Amino acid sequence: MMSEQIRVRFAPSPTGYLHVGGARTALFNWLYARKYGGKFLLRIEDTDQQRNTPEALQAILDGLRWLGLQWDEPVVFQSKRLDIYREYCYRLLHQGKAYYCYCSAALLEKKRQQAQRQRKPWKYDGTCRNLSEEQKRRLDAQGVPKSIRFRVPEGVTAFEDLVHGEVSFDNETIGDFVILRSDGQPVYQMAVVVDDALMKISLVLRGDDHLSNTPKQIMLYQALGFPIPQFAHVPQILGPDKKRLSKRHGATSVTQYQKDGFLPEAVVNFLALLGWSPGDDREKMSRQELIEAFSIQGISKKSAVFDEQKLLWLNGEYLRELSSEQLWQPVSKRLVEEGLIDKTLLLEKKQWILRIIDLLKERAKKLSDFVELGRYFFEDPSEYEEKGQRRHWKDEQTAQRLKMLAEELTCLDDFTARRIEEAVRDLARRLGIAAAQLIHPTRLAVSGRSFGPGLFELMEVLGKEAVIRRLRMAVQFLTQKDGP
Repeated sequence: MMSEQIRVRFAPSPTGYLHVGGARTALFNWLYARKYGGKFLLRIEDTDQQRNTPEALQAILDGLRWLGLQWDEPVVFQSKRLDIYREYCYRLLHQGKAYYCYCSAALLEKKRQQAQRQRKPWKYDGTCRNLSEEQKRRLDAQGVPKSIRFRVPEGVTAFEDLVHGEVSFDNETIGDFVILRSDGQPVYQMAVVVDDALMKISLVLRGDDHLSNTPKQIMLYQALGFPIPQFAHVPQILGPDKKRLSKRHGATSVTQYQKDGFLPEAVVNFLALLGWSPGDDREKMSRQELIEAFSIQGISKKSAVFDEQKLLWLNGEYLRELSSEQLWQPVSKRLVEEGLIDKTLLLEKKQWILRIIDLLKERAKKLSDFVELGRYFFEDPSEYEEKGQRRHWKDEQTAQRLKMLAEELTCLDDFTARRIEEAVRDLARRLGIAAAQLIHPTRLAVSGRSFGPGLFELMEVLGKEAVIRRLRMAVQFLTQKDGP
């Protein structure tokens, strides 16, 4: 396989954000190009001016960059190439491979509804296929709008799909299709063929929702005398309920995953394994490992099932590989955004925040978890976990024990995890209770939660003043709760 021949593309429309399916298609193309030393190109199919938005375009570009899927040549915008598409439409017209169609949208819709009532598949019936020159002159004189339709040849259009194998379509079922609308706007089928040919695309790797477009495009390649690229159509992604993936499954845009605190390395790893396998049981693979292992033969013919729990697990694995120093910047940025710490205090508090990151890293699945799981390091609990209260604060002696612990810790000069643990266990022994009967209520008092990192390390990082204040707050809460 010669590297100069490998040219693939990702061609999104800027009508929405970069979603999971689109990101996976882009990734597969990028991996293929990198595997064989080819080129990965980006084309923005922005001919639908009513639905395009600058925000969607920016989100697509930002999403690809965040994933590390950098394109190799300048971005191609279809909106800047309309004259090129029109030129090829008229070329087909002058060669007799296309013709003017004067059928109105209303007439076509009427015929479509009639076919529907008769329960027949609808295709254009060829009304304008063989109009005489006189008939065309008369319609032109009346100012009847006209489009250009491609003249579908007889026979069968077949091709070898690299994922699905041999695929064929009976041309009789397709019907002549419009390539240039009456307003002068080229249609998708024409624009994509011209672009793929002029961009020298060697492989069109895309979602299998485009499978039915392929015969029309192959006919256009042939009619225009363009070389036909290879095709590979990737099955769609399904939700856990085996229905088409949507927001109700938790699947959002790539931008949202970034905001939620996922790492690009984890998302790339996860997307690569959605419908593709390296041929072994590996689930965690670096970018370089993915490039080396990628092959179209490894793409499944079956739809992939999106499993967000697996993504969370993968992201947690990647998070734990990072040092606290590497996590410092993204975590501190989120702490500032959440208003938990003033930006001006970051450097002063850096070592303290690094200790918090160390404590939380084992439990964190995404960057946002450092905020949610560690909120109590920055602000006193405003409430206490209900389940924890029922389980750990049900003993009527709890308030008295917490009050005694606060007094014990007040006298502690060396407020380290080791000395805190000694004080807690010594008090439990003097009270004649198991250490757990003091440890669990204390955790709830100082953090508001019944779970978290090691209690004594947590208390050391919180600091003596905060721990004693929170123990006394919990005592007051319990006293008021149990009072008259």
